Amino acid sequence: MTYDQQILKVLTEAGDKGLSMKAISMHVFNMNNTFFVSPDFEEIRTYVKQYLLRNAKSRQSLIERTGQRGCYRLNTQGVAYVQQFALQFREKTEGDEEEVKPQQDLSLSLFD
Repeated sequence: MTYDQQILKVLTEAGDKGLSMKAISMHVFNMNNTFFVSPDFEEIRTYVKQYLLRNAKSRQSLIERTGQRGCYRLNTQGVAYVQQFALQFREKTEGDEEEVKPQQDLSLSLFD
């Protein structure tokens, strides 16, 4: 996943209240931080800040500012494709509980 997709996923999970830029940056950082690779937090924070400012300019933008300073959320009122995007994320998270069929052991036994 790219940073853009991760930001949108975090905002989708945040809901109507939204999240602060710092919280979004921390979530994106944690999504990319592994045991072997540790990205630079300042680089991610700068990218998230620029992305949010760039995509929250007009009423028809994908992201909108909330009433609080530095908080952002998805613009679900003015943009129809955002509603579809949110539904796609919800379908994937709810559909993760699929039944797992037990597999048969087809290997040969040494002691038969």
